[in-house]
Amino acid sequence: MRMTENGEDSSPSQPVGGVLPGGVPGGKDPGGVSGDNRPVNPTTEDNKTTKLLNNTMKFPQDVRDQSSKTSPYQPRPPLLPKPPALSKGGNSDSVEEKVRSMRLKNSQESLTDPAETGSSTESLKEDSTVTGVFTLSGAATLRNGQGSVVGPQSAPSGSPVFRARGKSLSEYERGPHDHHSDPAEQRVRSSKVRLSPLQPSGPFPALEQSLASASLRTANRIDRDCVDYGIVPGRAGPERLQLHRNLSDSRLLDNMVSDNISVNSMKSTFSVLNPIRPRDVRNRSFLEGSVLGSGALLGAEELDRYFPERRVGIYIATWNMQGEKGLPNNLDDLLLPTDSEFAQDFYIIGVQEGCPDRREWEIRLQETLGPYYVMLYAASHGVLYLTVFVRRDLIWFCSEVEHATVTTRIMSQIKTKGAVGIGFTFFGTSFLFITSHFTSGDSKVYERILDYNKIIEALALPNGLPDPYRSTSSDVTTRFDEVFWFGDFNFRLSKDRVGVEAILNQNPSVDMGPLLHHDQLSKEMKDGSIFKGFQEAPIQFFPTYKYDVGCDMYDTTSKQRTPSYTDRILFRNRQVDDIKVIKYTSCSTIKTSDHRPVIAMFQVKLRPGRDNIPLGAGQFDRSLYLEGIRRRITRELKKREAMKNQGSSTICSIS
Repeated sequence: MRMTENGEDSSPSQPVGGVLPGGVPGGKDPGGVSGDNRPVNPTTEDNKTTKLLNNTMKFPQDVRDQSSKTSPYQPRPPLLPKPPALSKGGNSDSVEEKVRSMRLKNSQESLTDPAETGSSTESLKEDSTVTGVFTLSGAATLRNGQGSVVGPQSAPSGSPVFRARGKSLSEYERGPHDHHSDPAEQRVRSSKVRLSPLQPSGPFPALEQSLASASLRTANRIDRDCVDYGIVPGRAGPERLQLHRNLSDSRLLDNMVSDNISVNSMKSTFSVLNPIRPRDVRNRSFLEGSVLGSGALLGAEELDRYFPERRVGIYIATWNMQGEKGLPNNLDDLLLPTDSEFAQDFYIIGVQEGCPDRREWEIRLQETLGPYYVMLYAASHGVLYLTVFVRRDLIWFCSEVEHATVTTRIMSQIKTKGAVGIGFTFFGTSFLFITSHFTSGDSKVYERILDYNKIIEALALPNGLPDPYRSTSSDVTTRFDEVFWFGDFNFRLSKDRVGVEAILNQNPSVDMGPLLHHDQLSKEMKDGSIFKGFQEAPIQFFPTYKYDVGCDMYDTTSKQRTPSYTDRILFRNRQVDDIKVIKYTSCSTIKTSDHRPVIAMFQVKLRPGRDNIPLGAGQFDRSLYLEGIRRRITRELKKREAMKNQGSSTICSIS
């Protein structure tokens, strides 16, 4: 065996198992048995080891004595044979030996005396290429950066290190002659600070136990204060309101975690995006799809992900603006009433006798709805305006949008009376929205019925949208799943002004049954002469026509028109209970016209779509969106500036 000057074995490719735990090569274990199972005298072996070490290496003390030209110092052998790497003392030229000695001593101190710990300052200064590997029996093996063995160290079971647990290993390593060592070394030893073990100040918090999955998950969940909608007040139990919103809300809080491993291991039903296989992209033609929507782009899986209850919120508003140029300062009461807990997914606004600047009207709508909504489509017929807004995160599930118009005047150039319709498909449900303005006059019921019949026959929808029912009926309302028809139908109350006012004064409550007995539209619908198959929610608001502009007084002009329910919202569904009415009322705070706006909220059943639906590719009016948001920001800045100026003003008093 050849030893280098640093104490490393230079013999080629010697395995770790070929080095004795006591630091002596040859394969002898500390129990006194050699590698060939012959008994060995421990005392004789210790003497041989000591002689071998003294002959092959000089201790640092010897090197120092030779350099100073003094008598060579022969240290007495310690109780246990130690490799050169663990010898005490040393000079500044052998830094690596000091590093190994510090690391092994600190490590053995922590192994033998758990009640005491050495200073961690020295471990921070140690060479990163030296690594200590310890076994369960207390043996330590040092390795350099190349993985070769530097020097193992082990103590037999009968050594004083393991006989006395109350003393540290350094006390036994010092030996009986250690008082002759360098005084600088003594100062280094005495300067070591031993820290007492840290004790917890209190009991540790209980670990969070999650039974939702067998896999380990982190506790860094999403803060519930960031949830858009909390627990519904007044509802018992932990049940939360199931809203029709996307997965960015609180529906996934119990399953979403912050680590990537848990997120990747989650089921696909809790992910917003489904994985796409290359063979599907290669082979699918998307010309036809399953009726059940299995695997379709707008199929059942996608529908259930965004609408667990398969119902979408629809908000409809109809208003005869009387052609006024001046718009209300605030449209919040028209679109965002304070008594509504949540906003809806679609906003459809129909206007009759609209303002001359249609673009200004649409910008005002965008400004009111804000950045949550985009204008999906807008169509007009003269002064009839129909606008559709949708939540911007739902625009990808809308098909191409189509519209058609019909005029009911004899002269087609006059477009004050007629209808405009917009049709599209959302997931697998087709929608048709119609706003219309019928012939006016108290006694012109027959003319209004003619207007209705002309509209349902002439409204050419759908054009490119698929018609799964292969309908050939002349009634356009039978070609769509859900139909909403609203506007100024001009049907009046068949009673004189005095009688109507008497009923209103006697019955100021929300029960309008006595007035509706005289309603022309209700009578014609019961007879089946108009709006076949349509329904209307119970009316619990005052007549919306005709008011004096700017006040709540009915017509005080010389004509003394009878208050009537001219503005209505009707609906028709293909399947029973597809449409559920949430609210049906009027907006009494907007008084810029002789009509009061009428609003309604619905929950509509959705069905999975097929692959043959032509998608709209997320198209919307971008310029309108930007202008509406710019005005909204400008309005907010002006409001803040006004509040700032008001807060900085002072009142001076003169005594």
